[in-house]
Amino acid sequence: MSNIVLAITGGIAAYKSAIFARLLIKAGFDVRVIMTTGAQAFITPLTLQALTGNEVHISLLDERAEAGMGHIELAKWADLIVIAPASANTLARLAMGMADDLLTTVCLATTAPVIIAPAMNQQMWAHPAVNLNVQTLLDMNYRIIQPASGEQACGDVGAGRLPEPEQLLAEILLFNAMQTTPQLLAGKRVVITAGATVEAIDPVRYLSNHSTGKMGFALARACVAAGAEVILIAGGKVALPTPLNVTRINVLSAQEMLLASQQCVDGTHSELQYIFEDDHDHSHDHSHDHHHSHDCDCDEEQDEENTSSVDDSVRVADIFIATAAVADYRTEEAAPQKNQKNARCYDAELGQKS
Repeated sequence: MSNIVLAITGGIAAYKSAIFARLLIKAGFDVRVIMTTGAQAFITPLTLQALTGNEVHISLLDERAEAGMGHIELAKWADLIVIAPASANTLARLAMGMADDLLTTVCLATTAPVIIAPAMNQQMWAHPAVNLNVQTLLDMNYRIIQPASGEQACGDVGAGRLPEPEQLLAEILLFNAMQTTPQLLAGKRVVITAGATVEAIDPVRYLSNHSTGKMGFALARACVAAGAEVILIAGGKVALPTPLNVTRINVLSAQEMLLASQQCVDGTHSELQYIFEDDHDHSHDHSHDHHHSHDCDCDEEQDEENTSSVDDSVRVADIFIATAAVADYRTEEAAPQKNQKNARCYDAELGQKS
């Protein structure tokens, strides 16, 4: 896939698209840019034209394009369309099949795959209407790159940030690799653990380490590119976005990681057995459960009714890769309240993980 149409919609995250466009060029792609009216309020077409070396497309009826049908010409030229950032308004219009501007018309007219990277306020991203629109787009075979979590331009903190340009490029390269890499792992289920576990001392303090989970996430991408079905068990506070086509399970403690690993390896896990609310306050977003890259939290206390609903025709994992930095010790019992700061010392009885 050498021809990429990069579509930019209105939002402060549009400034990242300039860097992203440059990274795509350096990676060897030919990039043409579509900008909505809202996008032009944050970044100028001249900037993108200078970075890509191609004219920026902003009008649906472009007399200078082939026979005045610029949207058809772009739709046929593209091997891949990437919308980054995609506003809530754009998600809604795409979900409804509207064709009232150049971007939405090109998406309807193309046979190329479309990858969408949403970016918006965290409250907007969590809204049921946005959730419904995202699911509708997934059902129409659009692909979604999960937004990152963190501080937003408005001052809020939460999910909704556009991933960094380097992360966006990694997702595009992964998708490209999926089309060209020999499918050596086709039909195989791979379970991977990644990141550090967290063992609570009290509601504030915990025992952990500096593992980022990058190795496990890189392995997950490689396995997906080779055709595998990948389940990624992420520990601790791993804040990396979930790779495309990866099922992610978030855990905190070593005990939770053990439970999740056992269930995933022996095939007894089920999405019904995991709690989708963010009980552990992970930094990654869980507001959308997507079959292209979805997240869930593992809870040791399983509901009996949910557990009994697991299908007997389970499928065991073919490959298990353990890259997580699991804690060697945990407290025998976490304190129910924060220990006083003025205490001269604090004794915690540690026990080895079981």
